[in-house]
Amino acid sequence: MSEDLGYGWQGELLDLPGYLKRVGHDGGLAPTAATLRALHRAHVTSIPFENLEIMLGRPVDLSLDAVQAKLVESPRGGYCFEHNRLFAAVLERLGYEVAAVAGRVTMGAAKVLPATHALLHVRPPDASRDEPAWLCDVGFGAGPLEPLRLVDGEEAVQDGWGFRLRRGRTVTAWTPETAEWELHQRGLDGWVRRHTFVLNEVFRIDFEVGSHYVSTSPRSPFTTRPFVQRFSSDSLRVLDGTKLTTTRPGGSVEARALAPEELPATLAEDFGIVLEKEDADRLVGFVRARS
Repeated sequence: MSEDLGYGWQGELLDLPGYLKRVGHDGGLAPTAATLRALHRAHVTSIPFENLEIMLGRPVDLSLDAVQAKLVESPRGGYCFEHNRLFAAVLERLGYEVAAVAGRVTMGAAKVLPATHALLHVRPPDASRDEPAWLCDVGFGAGPLEPLRLVDGEEAVQDGWGFRLRRGRTVTAWTPETAEWELHQRGLDGWVRRHTFVLNEVFRIDFEVGSHYVSTSPRSPFTTRPFVQRFSSDSLRVLDGTKLTTTRPGGSVEARALAPEELPATLAEDFGIVLEKEDADRLVGFVRARS
């Protein structure tokens, strides 16, 4: 066996049948653009976004075995590094060309924020170099449902949800050929710049570094409260602390406050996340202490 130098995604170690069952994909597996769109949609709508391991006091393990055990074999989810670690292995196993890039989540903010979001740059193996690559973002929790072509001005309405890509500013005077890309999402008040990224490849070890910051830093938004999302063609459900919000593609929003004791049942019913009793009790205790 050759030495693992950390460049690839270990697709040969993936439990592909288990993954396909988890996301409900029973279609073709030829590495085409159509298969990529179908797998992306299946993944996004089947495996929720969640940061609960942090609330439960456990480290987030990004080894493929650990990610599969949590996202595939258990009724759980994960955050962007876990999702894209898994999806990259799936795509690599099927024969796609996969490279990861790091994004800066801005949600409309103008200041520079850390590059703590993982994205995937993907090409079918038979694609011409003149064809645009695909941007896959299965780990944000709020879509898109399907990948976007990496084209300036690309705009897609997916089951009523709107997304677009724009070329932004030149990043630095030292690298004038490197332009920043922006992913925008259509919200209630129009387009919001959701995150930015440049096409510099990152690797599994970079996921480890980003994940460590996100899961341990007191400056990280994910260390202070539960944050869970489930996205589908007809709704975006978000649990932010004890606030449960449901947004529809047409713009309607329903929100209600939960008692800490309601969280385990809400996670199961609204997000498909089922916690063991000990973990459920620990989560309720964490949230009650922060209330």
